[in-house]
Amino acid sequence: MNTPDIGIAIVAPGGCAPDEAVLARGIARLRQQGATVHNYYDPAHKFQRFGGTDAGRLAQLNAAAIDPGVQVVLALRGSYGISRILPGIDFQAMADSGKLFVGYSDFTAFHMGLFAKTGRASFAGPMVCDDFIREEPEQFTLDQLWSCLAGPTHTVTGVAQGNPHVEVNGTLWGGNLAMIVHLLGTPYFPRIDGGILFLEDVSEHPYRVERMLLQLLHAGVIERQQAIVLGDFSGYRLGPLENGYDFDAMLAYARERLPVPVLTGLEFGHIRRRVTLPFGGQARLTSNDAGFTLQMGDYPSLAR
Repeated sequence: MNTPDIGIAIVAPGGCAPDEAVLARGIARLRQQGATVHNYYDPAHKFQRFGGTDAGRLAQLNAAAIDPGVQVVLALRGSYGISRILPGIDFQAMADSGKLFVGYSDFTAFHMGLFAKTGRASFAGPMVCDDFIREEPEQFTLDQLWSCLAGPTHTVTGVAQGNPHVEVNGTLWGGNLAMIVHLLGTPYFPRIDGGILFLEDVSEHPYRVERMLLQLLHAGVIERQQAIVLGDFSGYRLGPLENGYDFDAMLAYARERLPVPVLTGLEFGHIRRRVTLPFGGQARLTSNDAGFTLQMGDYPSLAR
């Protein structure tokens, strides 16, 4: 899908590019799709594992937010780093800029803070590394991004056996489970009642996923939601002492213990094929034994 006349800013509020040689490929791919690229990430200024010093990464965000030629701010990558700069982010200025902010993984902290401080929606979607730098990109993932940003509505479906029957409406929010739990008790954790919570994580053993879900439960977060939709949880290795405790066992326990329906089958997480979701948009979730449909709207988009 071409994106004519769209200005896209690249910022690195978290990690630096792991391979500078292929970064140019990602920029070229964005330009091939018709976008005008404003690159605020300078590899010469990377600091340790980060895309710049704390001050430098804040400066990237601020510059992208005030750039009149930019409509979409796309994170370079996740990794780690936004936690260090949360107190310095002027979230009201980010919201007032009207830009559409996109990223996932560590960028979940930005989504959380932006919505908690301003109520402004943003987008859990692909990043430059590694979605745009692949020799053969996952076209589904890129199409999902442009479709969602184009708005004013967006629909995704999921296929999974054993999902409960659900028909609810609510605010869509979520992202990386570890980052969400990390923000509990902070000013960057939004209070969302009647929400639809989507979650993913990578390299987290099922018992750690369970522990984080229980932390959200004990903190009173889950009981205020209408449903939880699980994305991808892969990259872990089971040990010899599990004695039958695997992800399916954890899921069965969660469904028994948590006071809201728990669904699976969302194509979201640290995987090649990934949907884009408006964090803070309004959604309608309907599901049955075979899968679900998530219809989203009422979020800022390129259409308005």
